[in-house]
Amino acid sequence: MKLVFEQSVQGRMAITLPASNVPSYTLQCATRKTQADLSEISEIDLVRHYTRLGKQVYGVDNGFYPLGSCTMKYNPRLNEQVVELEGFNNVHPTQCPCETKGTIEVMTNMQQDLCAITGMDYVTLQPAAGAHGEFCGMLLIKKYHQSRGDTLRKKIIVPDSAHGTNPASANMCGFEIVTVSSNKEGGVDIDNLKQIVGPDTAGLMLTNPNTLGLFDKNILSITRIIHDAGGLCYYDGANLNAIMGMCRPGDMGFDCVHLNIHKTFSAPHGGGGPGSGPVGCKQMLAKFLPTPIIGKQPTVEYSLGKVKSYCGNFPVILRGYTYIKTLGSSGLKQASQLAVLNANYLRILLQQDYTTAIDRICMHEFVLDVKDYHDNYSTSALDISKTMIDYGMHPPTMYFPLIVHEALMFEPTETESKQTLEEVAEIMHKISIRAKDSQDDLHASPVTTPIGRVDEVKAARQPILKYQPQ
Repeated sequence: MKLVFEQSVQGRMAITLPASNVPSYTLQCATRKTQADLSEISEIDLVRHYTRLGKQVYGVDNGFYPLGSCTMKYNPRLNEQVVELEGFNNVHPTQCPCETKGTIEVMTNMQQDLCAITGMDYVTLQPAAGAHGEFCGMLLIKKYHQSRGDTLRKKIIVPDSAHGTNPASANMCGFEIVTVSSNKEGGVDIDNLKQIVGPDTAGLMLTNPNTLGLFDKNILSITRIIHDAGGLCYYDGANLNAIMGMCRPGDMGFDCVHLNIHKTFSAPHGGGGPGSGPVGCKQMLAKFLPTPIIGKQPTVEYSLGKVKSYCGNFPVILRGYTYIKTLGSSGLKQASQLAVLNANYLRILLQQDYTTAIDRICMHEFVLDVKDYHDNYSTSALDISKTMIDYGMHPPTMYFPLIVHEALMFEPTETESKQTLEEVAEIMHKISIRAKDSQDDLHASPVTTPIGRVDEVKAARQPILKYQPQ
């Protein structure tokens, strides 16, 4: 497909502007030194160009989108209608508060709802995304220890199954990372945890259920071990989709938590943004929260300062707030129950052809280990994922968590129907047969897309990020 620049023909235009009825003026300080290389194209060609691009984009509106640990659920259209209301859509963050009372009320109520859902005492809406929330939470823990003169606490414990952003966020805050291993059931190895905690432990970062989709039955023991050692417990809310309305991080012993509004609460992911990653904390951490704070005001003596302009990504917050109010407390609980039910139903359907990494009841997601396909049929997790594209559905998360070497992580979410899950299982069954009968066939996939199998390493290390005219 040609780029819009390659379709350009000098003199063509898609719109004719009326003649200006005011004197022209050239702003010298803003004048370009060279002419902008803009495409010249007719209206019909422009429409066709973007229509073709739209057909090549795959999203949750197109079909099954099972990326594990991402919660790519359906985004209700009601959320979009609320965001487009004039009173919200035209608001400006520098307006006088007396003119934005509705906006302030939404953010205040959202904080209260998130406190109730997570078992926290305070919430800041400032962080712009999940990893940004992690960074903010780690700063709260750092501030806590510094305020007490406990400067020896330099280490954050992270499970070997953790999201990659966990050690990265902690490291950016100046912490050293200590890895705790998993046990045979896929949870934290308690004996290993006891060996590595000590007077230098600042805290623990944990996702529960974890990236294997498994709820750690020892969670209360885990948080108690950290607290007894003088550390704090941070909850990665990426997988809250599985327990929302069922149990709360605060009741598990966690001291702070981040949430992904663009995951758990149905706001769109948007290709890396926009996002929103509110952070909740217990009373003892409230005085370190970013300012300004809306609603219930703690005494913020030692605020870590702003982590984002104004009070966060309001349109994303508003979408999440609409979702919460639409479902209510019973609806949020049912959403979690259906997410868990769907994951286990699909897991059982796939067991006729594939091996689950940890063979036990999962929560909202599960991980397949296709090592036997790799070893016996020369078919990798990548081959299976690429072949799924030819069947019209998005691949799952590949090669994650790292403790499963040929991993495929499925998260069907609560919004998929029983019929869809059965269709997915049938497609995966066909792929299994093809892998065993003619595995070379899968190495070429995908064959139905504009671009086929690419050099994954070269694409990652030498990406072509902008058009270079010939």
